[in-house]
Amino acid sequence: MADYDLIVIGGGPAGYVGAIRAGQLGKKVACVEMDRAGGTCLNWGCIPTKALLKNAELYHTLAHRSEEFGLTIQGLGYDWEKIIGRSRGISERLAGGIEFLFKKNKVDYFPGFASMAGDKTVEITAKDGSKKTISADNILLSTGCKSRELPFLPYDGTKVISSKEAMVIPKQPKSIIIIGAGAIGCEFAYFFNAYGTKVTVVEMADHLLPVEDNDVSKELEKCFKKDGIGFMTKTKTVAAEVTADSVRLAIEPRDGGEQQVLEAEVCLVAVGVQPVLPGNSNVALGERGYIETDDRYQTNVPGVYAAGDIIGPPWLAHVASFEAIQCVEGMFTEGFTPKKVDIFPGCTYCHPEVGSIGLTEQACKDQGIEYRVGKFPLQASGRALAVGETAGFSKLIFGKEHGELLGAHLIGASATEMIAEMSLGMTLEVTAEEIESTIHAHPTMSEAIHEATGDAFGHAIHF
Repeated sequence: MADYDLIVIGGGPAGYVGAIRAGQLGKKVACVEMDRAGGTCLNWGCIPTKALLKNAELYHTLAHRSEEFGLTIQGLGYDWEKIIGRSRGISERLAGGIEFLFKKNKVDYFPGFASMAGDKTVEITAKDGSKKTISADNILLSTGCKSRELPFLPYDGTKVISSKEAMVIPKQPKSIIIIGAGAIGCEFAYFFNAYGTKVTVVEMADHLLPVEDNDVSKELEKCFKKDGIGFMTKTKTVAAEVTADSVRLAIEPRDGGEQQVLEAEVCLVAVGVQPVLPGNSNVALGERGYIETDDRYQTNVPGVYAAGDIIGPPWLAHVASFEAIQCVEGMFTEGFTPKKVDIFPGCTYCHPEVGSIGLTEQACKDQGIEYRVGKFPLQASGRALAVGETAGFSKLIFGKEHGELLGAHLIGASATEMIAEMSLGMTLEVTAEEIESTIHAHPTMSEAIHEATGDAFGHAIHF
C-alpha cells in the first residue's frame, strides 16, 4: 500500500495549489520543494518583483512629478538595502503563509530535492543530506523552469545575472544592459531606471514586449523614451567579454549591418527560460525539452502527471495554478473532465502596466478574421487625468459579423487589474453589445473598456 494518494514534486504555483486542492478533496498528500514553499514565483519572481516595482513607482513619482501634484519635497533619498529588504520580507511572509495552508489542509511538506526512485516512488534528499523514500498512487511533477543562459555569456551571479540575482543585488549598479525585452526585461528596466541607473535594453524582435499587440509595444516604447530608458530593437548580441569592472557586449543589427560594442557595470540576461526536470522521471519530452502530457495532464508514465511551466508555455503563475487544479480534479473527482488552457491573460508590471488576452490585431490579419477595433486613449479619461496617469489606452478587438470579443490589449495604470473583466468576458463569450450594456462606474479607469467598445461600433461618447 502506498504512503500517499498524491506526491507533488515542486511547491510553486502549480505544486502548492495542486497539493492543497488534493488535500481539500480529502486525499493524503505530500509536497516536496527544494527552495521554499511558493517556489520561484513567490520567492524569486512574481511577488518580490512587484514589491520592488511599487517602490520604484513611488520614488519616481516623488522625485520627478512632485511639483505636478503641488508637493514640495526636500532631501528625498532612498535606502537600497531597505528597498531590497522590504521585497524579501514580503516573500518570507507569504512563504510562511503557504506552509500554514499545508498544515491546514493536512499536506505533508518536505523541504528538499526530490527524484523518482521508481514510477510511484520518490526519494527526498533533505538539506542536511539525509534521505527519505515515500510512495504514492499518483505523482504530480511541477518543477517549473529556470532562467536560460546565453552560450557565450554564462551567469556568474555578480556581473552577469539572472532575474533572481537582480532582485537581491546588494549594490545599485550605475549602468546595466538588459538582454531581452519581454516582461522580465521591461520590468527590471523600469525598476533600475527609476533610481537613476543607466539602462540599455537589447531585443532581437521588432519591438519591446514582442508577444503583445504592436500598438501596445509602440506605446510602451514612447513611454520608455520619455523616461530615459535606452533600448535597441531588431538587434542581436553576438559576443561578450566580462572583466572585473564591466561587461562588454558586441551587438549588431538582426538583419545584418555594422557591429558595435556596449559596456555596462552589470548585464541582466532575460532571454527566456528552460525546464527543470526532476531526476530519473523517465517521462517523454517534447522537442524543446518540456514534459508532454495528454488531455488529463498525464505523462506517458501511468499515474505520473505534470502541470505548470514544466509542460511548456505560457510560463505564467496563474496558468500553472489553473492547470494543477484541473489535473488534480481529474485525478480524484469522478466524472470531471480537465480543461487545457486556451485563453489566458498576460500581464507586465512596468510603468505603464500592460494587460492582454486573446488575439492581437496582427493575429486576426494572419488568420483572415474580419474584425473591428475600438480604442480609447487614457488622455480622454477623467479618472486618468485626476490621478495623473494619462499614458496608454484600451484597445479591444471584436468579430465583425457577430461582435464577439476576440482580444483585449490594455496599457496604462491599473491595466493588470482591468484585464480581469476582459478575461471573464472571453470566458463567457461576451459581445460588444453586452459590454456596452454593462454600466461601468464613473469615474474609473475601467470606463476606458466601455468607451473602447463603443468606439469599435461608432458609439463612443467621450472620444
